[in-house]
Amino acid sequence: MGKEILEWGKAILIAIGLAFLIRSFVFATSVVEGASMYPTLENGERVIFNKAIYYFSEPDRGDIVIIQRPTKNYVKRVIGLPNDKVEVKDHVLYINDKKQDQDYLDSEAIEGTVDFGPVVVPKGQYFVMGDNRSISKDSRNGLGFILEDEIIGRSELIIYPFDNISLTR
Repeated sequence: MGKEILEWGKAILIAIGLAFLIRSFVFATSVVEGASMYPTLENGERVIFNKAIYYFSEPDRGDIVIIQRPTKNYVKRVIGLPNDKVEVKDHVLYINDKKQDQDYLDSEAIEGTVDFGPVVVPKGQYFVMGDNRSISKDSRNGLGFILEDEIIGRSELIIYPFDNISLTR
């Protein structure tokens, strides 16, 4: 009986340790606050984000990332990479003077994109925007450029509410 309790105790401690390591270094959850990423993500949805992805690669254009700031975390989409020229003219996004196809946006979000720039993204920094362009606090109006160290993960999966479970891309 004592040996069985000891074995169960070891198994439980190992499981707790593995859960801690996974949560600390690989995956975590975040709650979407507000409508700045609508229609891709909605207020109150819970997402799993991959914390390990950027140990092996750098953020890419189009990634939905979690940005850690001292007072709050933000969920935004990477638009401009280091050294990119970003501009919005007549509701159209241009990166390095090339018109961007943004199939993740609906027509209302596109029409809500006001003129901006051009700006050049500094080395080691990123330009991010919310998908709900008319109301999003992002690199255009408050967040500024995002340091690579402030990006703590890439959103991978909506896990709540359960009827909305899907990949976030």
